[in-house]
Amino acid sequence: MRGKFITLEGVDGAGKSTHLEWLADFWRARGCDLIVTREPGGTTLGERLRELLLSEPMHAETETLLMFAARREHLHQVVMPCLEAGQWVLCDRFTDATFAYQGGGRGVAWHKVEALEQWVHADLDPDLTLYFDVSPAVGRQRMAGVRRPDRFEREQDDFFQRVRDAYLLRARNAPQRIHIVDAERSLEEIRRELTVIAEMLCQ
Repeated sequence: MRGKFITLEGVDGAGKSTHLEWLADFWRARGCDLIVTREPGGTTLGERLRELLLSEPMHAETETLLMFAARREHLHQVVMPCLEAGQWVLCDRFTDATFAYQGGGRGVAWHKVEALEQWVHADLDPDLTLYFDVSPAVGRQRMAGVRRPDRFEREQDDFFQRVRDAYLLRARNAPQRIHIVDAERSLEEIRRELTVIAEMLCQ
């Protein structure tokens, strides 16, 4: 039986990493054979491309192409083999992030991102995407002083508002797959919601 593919999305400061670790522990405690991975990254080549993407200035379409190059390798080496072996794959970001950051934030035409999506993984969508939604101001406040900001994190609030708007548009267009989590609530409230979702996915 094919494993489940779950992705987590949201701007930095939305709490993705914290919730990802908690969800991984939750599902493993219930007997799920699960791996945790990330995009861009997840492979040796993907991690090298990640370093470039987070540090080197480049044209927005170059950025988009590199995201999908890393994704193609990630799918080939990690995601598809694990799913076919029956493992669950929990991934920090996937193609929704490209629509949000490169399409919404950078202004790359959506039809170009859609064409790459069809080329790279026409037959694969996540079984569930959890989008952790926060305002740009809250995300920036939470990230203040956490670490030296990368090339994306140095963008202004109007960039992150476009990213957020693109995420919300994707969620409206795929309500059966993308679940919006109000990540400005307390950790306890969010965990209660995630527990319900996580238990349903185990059934």
